[in-house]
Amino acid sequence: MHLLSFAALLFSTSILAGLLGSLTGLGGGVVLVPVLVLIFKVDIHYAIGASLVSVIATSSGAAVAYVKEGLSNVRIGMFLEVATTVGALVGAWLTTHVTTHAIAVVFGIVLLYSAIGSFRQAKDHEAPEAADALATKLELAGSFPTPDGPVAYTARRVPAGFAVMFGAGTLSGLLGIGSGAVKVLAMDQVMKLPFKVSTTTSNFMIGVTAAASAGVYLSRGYIDPTLAMPVMLGVLAGSLIGTHLLMRMKVSTLKMLFATVIVALAGEMIFNGVTGRI
Repeated sequence: MHLLSFAALLFSTSILAGLLGSLTGLGGGVVLVPVLVLIFKVDIHYAIGASLVSVIATSSGAAVAYVKEGLSNVRIGMFLEVATTVGALVGAWLTTHVTTHAIAVVFGIVLLYSAIGSFRQAKDHEAPEAADALATKLELAGSFPTPDGPVAYTARRVPAGFAVMFGAGTLSGLLGIGSGAVKVLAMDQVMKLPFKVSTTTSNFMIGVTAAASAGVYLSRGYIDPTLAMPVMLGVLAGSLIGTHLLMRMKVSTLKMLFATVIVALAGEMIFNGVTGRI
């Protein structure tokens, strides 16, 4: 395939990935890596490297708009980034000690988990609960806008959420995704933050997590500019579109479609990993 045609296809695909990643908080990498590996036949390490660059673009494109709208909680995001950044460095180190077959299988399992999470996350917000002592001490609380006015919330089970975030960072460094599914579920299910706050704060966080592991991939030569550039530009464009759509639409139908696509990609990745085709 001609290089220009290849770049155009990558750009178009990446727009969709960035749009989905921005709307759901999962990050475009959860779609990009299997697409690059299975459809474009890119080596999984280079696919992960390009995905990490695109994840940084996703976060940069969406975070500013979400912070401006009052949805992202920067204080909670920066606190949890301590755990995810350390985990990302651990995950990037593990890439030299884990085979590509194993990475593909793990990736497929994470995709399935993401799909289950998409079905489970149905509520936009719940009534605020009393914060635990650590959340109060760290001031991990806030409010977010709704059609009926601002809704207050406070974090719960901070140590458990912090531990889950370390696992999310490790997956990010190992698999080249923003691990937004784990981040969103950690904030939504474990720390009991409102779903829209969890989603937008995840978008704010994934760029920092990805940047920590992207440096490791860059030093090992796994980031190819000819591959990463069209992917990054496409994801950035898609994420900017997503930020405008999120405030106006319900995402339940999108999540159903997204989960269906993820299940199909997960099955393909696990099959190819187990059979040694990747």
